[in-house]
Amino acid sequence: MRKFGLIPLLVLATIVQASAGELGHYAPGLPNIHDFFVPEPGWYAMIYNFYYTSDTYCDSGGHEVNSITINPGPGPGVTLDVDADVDIYTLVPMLLWVPEWKMPGGWRYGAYISPTFGNSSISAALSAHTTAGLEIDESQFDIGDLFVQPLWFGWSGKHFDCALGYGFYAPIGKYDTDTIAFPGTDVTVTSPEADNIGLGYWTHQLQTALAWYPWENRATTVALAVTGEVHGNKEDVDIRPGARISLNWGISQYLPLKSDKTLLLEVGLSGYSQWQVSDDSGSDAQNTDVHDRIHAAGLQLGISYAPWNAFVTGHYLHEFGARERFEGQIGLISFGKKF
Repeated sequence: MRKFGLIPLLVLATIVQASAGELGHYAPGLPNIHDFFVPEPGWYAMIYNFYYTSDTYCDSGGHEVNSITINPGPGPGVTLDVDADVDIYTLVPMLLWVPEWKMPGGWRYGAYISPTFGNSSISAALSAHTTAGLEIDESQFDIGDLFVQPLWFGWSGKHFDCALGYGFYAPIGKYDTDTIAFPGTDVTVTSPEADNIGLGYWTHQLQTALAWYPWENRATTVALAVTGEVHGNKEDVDIRPGARISLNWGISQYLPLKSDKTLLLEVGLSGYSQWQVSDDSGSDAQNTDVHDRIHAAGLQLGISYAPWNAFVTGHYLHEFGARERFEGQIGLISFGKKF
């Protein structure tokens, strides 16, 4: 047990960083269907409550990983059984501003800022075939990285909305690293801690979105959004995560619950796909030629009350088709109000 006591910690860090450290900042399971489009002028306050849970990590072939073999030096190495759970809660407040004035061509301008606060709970049971088992639990609530979108432009027609935006993620969140020495060898590895909330690098994000309304009352919406990410270098380790593309889609229907249409029910289907489109780089990067991907689909429900300029929306998404990342489920409840 003493010989391999530190190895499970390294394996845990490696698995978790593949899902929470090298995947990029943009979480495609966070936005609601209508969140991609610039709203009517005013100040808006929103709060997102995001929950992610998974007990399945998939390899590059889409197969669940049940064991990992590690060989840090001479000898046959050791094979570890893996049983990992990841539960992450994130609180995301947002302050959004859309001025009254318009730009040439009828384009509207908006901007928003969104800090994050997260609780990561990571539990993993890793047992060597030749040693006793070892169980690890990590849990922490702390500040995450900050997202700012200073450029957001929207245009509306009778049957269409479109939007273009640029934003960036600033690495202000809790981020620490550990240096692990393999017993009996000269090998040391510096790895981000498994329970980090921040990711330790800057990200530039570009996003474009299009909504189609088949009828002029705009009660029915078909929406698509494409988001691209380009990342900077990770702090304290020589890793630069590869670029990513995310596709969000949604179909939404508003139904009046009162004859004066002051109370509306929203029913929708939504989902996303996300792909890594360039290699990770740096001397500490692992499997740089393997690109991860994931897909998800689910339901969205919401209530809007016009006299209060307020709404509450929730959605559930189930992930599938994972490659080189965790595959799980997402639940979200968001509250918003215009002032």
